Amino acid sequence: MTKSNLTVLLFFAICLWRCAEQPPTNATADAQNSHSIERGKYLVEIMGCNDCHTPKIMTPQGPAPDPARLLSGYPAADTLPVIADKNILKDWALFNMSLTVGVGPWGVTFAANLTPDESGLGNWSLEQFKKALREGKAKGLDGGRMLRPPMPWQNYKNLSDDDAAAIFAYLKSIPAVKNVVPAPY
Repeated sequence: MTKSNLTVLLFFAICLWRCAEQPPTNATADAQNSHSIERGKYLVEIMGCNDCHTPKIMTPQGPAPDPARLLSGYPAADTLPVIADKNILKDWALFNMSLTVGVGPWGVTFAANLTPDESGLGNWSLEQFKKALREGKAKGLDGGRMLRPPMPWQNYKNLSDDDAAAIFAYLKSIPAVKNVVPAPY
């Protein structure tokens, strides 16, 4: 190997070494965050989160997610009809037209607000979010009640850290909607 070739090789080795120790630039971090948000959006869509957590509007094709209230949960201003025959609840589950409230043998459950507003996930940490999804703990708190049906948290108990973080990043990126969802009963 000639001295000239050795110099070029040494130059490239130093460049590679220096590039490897450089912290990611803002552009790199933004691109990674953007990818994480897109991955989270994809997961939210295929996992069916909008099915229950987004109020619906009626279209010619039937109920469709209301983009103005994306993932904001059961609309707190709505009222529930009276169920005259409570015996039906021992064998059936009932849902409102938006699928944001379920009534069954477990009681009444309202879909939570998943937007970054304080009335939703605004004050949650990633760890709380993972605990809610994986362990079914309300608000991701150890001493909290368990999440009730129809929330299928058991399906998410093996969700990877990366996927949970991507979902959380996406939910933190959507427009905040103030909506204090009632507690289950």
